[in-house]
Amino acid sequence: MVRIKRMMVNDTIILYVCARYGHNLTVIEENPMVAWFYGNIWLFLGDGEMAWKIIRIMIGTLMMAAAVNFIFEPMNMVMGGVSGLAIIVKELTQGIVSGGFPVWVTNLAANVPIFLLGYFVMGKSYLGYTFFANLCFSFFLLVLPVTPIEQKDYFLSAIAGGVLTGGGLGLVFAAGYSTGGMDLLGSIIQSRLKSYPVAVILFVLDASVIFTGALVFGFFTTAYAVVSVFISSRIMDEILSGLKLGKQIWIISEEHQKISNEIIQQMGRGVTCISGKGMYTKKAKNILFCVVGKRQVMSLVSIVRQVDRAAFIVIQDAREVMGEGFREISE
Repeated sequence: MVRIKRMMVNDTIILYVCARYGHNLTVIEENPMVAWFYGNIWLFLGDGEMAWKIIRIMIGTLMMAAAVNFIFEPMNMVMGGVSGLAIIVKELTQGIVSGGFPVWVTNLAANVPIFLLGYFVMGKSYLGYTFFANLCFSFFLLVLPVTPIEQKDYFLSAIAGGVLTGGGLGLVFAAGYSTGGMDLLGSIIQSRLKSYPVAVILFVLDASVIFTGALVFGFFTTAYAVVSVFISSRIMDEILSGLKLGKQIWIISEEHQKISNEIIQQMGRGVTCISGKGMYTKKAKNILFCVVGKRQVMSLVSIVRQVDRAAFIVIQDAREVMGEGFREISE
């Protein structure tokens, strides 16, 4: 039991320790606003998973907004999505509003009806963080300055924009949510048109925005925007699954028992023995199966080589590995 009578700034660390490790905490504070603030901070810090999700969402949306304001908008590159649509709207409204409608305004306004529809389709628990992510994205679009680029290098801009966007989307998606927009709209449409995959619907929606951007800004910038889309998808894929890659290794050897013992003792990795049959020799074979990290492959191969240089080894990518020794299944 920890009792804090009046909250001071340094007491925040006490709140974190108590919340993180499950200690009981009593806060006595005369000011109700201060009591409310620290009470909610305590609950927030106690839920490390929620805090980490929010941090990833904020960093991810900051990266995405930086790509739009520093690269895509100054270079007139439309990558698709609501933000791409917002860049088009800003260009088309130059004669109506001085400078055109700001990208952040269009992004926020366009998402309102999408979120209203999504509320009834996806549920409020999903939309909670997604709406928060969209608010963060719109906020960063507002506060980050749109920086004109004097020497326009479309190729480098496409690479930098793709890396920032893919990295940002990867962080948001890794938290289990999205920024709304076309992703949410695609899910809503798919709920009504169940025969069409979400990926196909999203492709049609984004392709429509990119094609419209080509009509407004020309096909030259659109070609580089497509390059940026490709880079973004690759970066996002690496964040979501590529960094979780492992290697699955199959070993066929007469010294299977000794090899498995060495792997377990030296590397601390589990090994599974599977009974098989060589169809050429018609002899029974014992096949060892093991999953290791990418950096451990050469160590395992070295162990096998030392025990049996005649062993047959097959090394394959494991797209994602969960369980003991790797990521926890609950993550």
